[in-house]
Amino acid sequence: MANKVFKTLDEQIVILKDRGLVIKDEEEARNILLRENYFFINGYRHLFSKEKGNDLFLDGTTFDELYSAFIFDRRIRNIYFRYLLVVENNIKSIISYQLSKNYGYKEKDYLNPNNFNQDPLRKRQINDVLNKMKRQIRVNGDKHTATVHYINKYGYIPMWILVKVLSFGIVSELYAILRYDDQKVIAEKYGLDTETLGIYLSLIANFRNLCAHEEILYDYRTQKVIPDCYIHSALNIEKDDGGYIYGKNDLFALMIMLKALLTDKEFRSLTYEIGYEIDILDQHIDVVPLESILNKIGFPNNWKDIIDL
Repeated sequence: MANKVFKTLDEQIVILKDRGLVIKDEEEARNILLRENYFFINGYRHLFSKEKGNDLFLDGTTFDELYSAFIFDRRIRNIYFRYLLVVENNIKSIISYQLSKNYGYKEKDYLNPNNFNQDPLRKRQINDVLNKMKRQIRVNGDKHTATVHYINKYGYIPMWILVKVLSFGIVSELYAILRYDDQKVIAEKYGLDTETLGIYLSLIANFRNLCAHEEILYDYRTQKVIPDCYIHSALNIEKDDGGYIYGKNDLFALMIMLKALLTDKEFRSLTYEIGYEIDILDQHIDVVPLESILNKIGFPNNWKDIIDL
């Protein structure tokens, strides 16, 4: 197996030019590659590829266009992350309220296995999730002001404080092991059925981690898909043999989920912010039409109409 070897900035420039990229200001390109990392910038070449699996750029593609795609992804990632944190805070608050109300506010009460789904096939999953939560208490209990305060003053950490140190991934797993009645109360607050909210939380956790770790976002596809909903049909999203081609496991699927999980005002602001960044990208890219960019993201051409649905 061949090894990947270190390439100087000049060698990186040569590689890009050999693949057909037009670099008008090589000194500026070197500065950008040094600051941002060749590997990450090169990760956006697929948007400008002549054909799938080909490293050659479309004729006329410039370094500025490639870098604009990189910046676009960074900006929408930061936008999405802000709103995903809102969703995270909201769902943590709602779940902790439901559990505290029904099962008590001390760990020994709300972490009692009898409070959760009693399906024998779920027993192992329940123990696993509860052990993860208890581990977070052990690991983080003395690291956060709120948890330290409750431990020192009261000797326990209430659920509404514990959720602050739980990852969103654990919270989505926690929802999955709740009794159906508790799931139903929580899901109804979002106008969703229990199964759909479970899928949404799992995927939201996925996207949240993607944003937090600054992974490439614009063309990301999840393995799990969201259920068909009224938005797919209302926007007349195109279908193929596998179903709707947009809004199932892409960034438009994330928009659909956020429409359900954010307030109308929050979602409208999110849509405007994303739309603004798409318009800015369109102004900086000439070699690829906007429709192709939207398709890469997973957005139908009429995606903005989601606001009024």
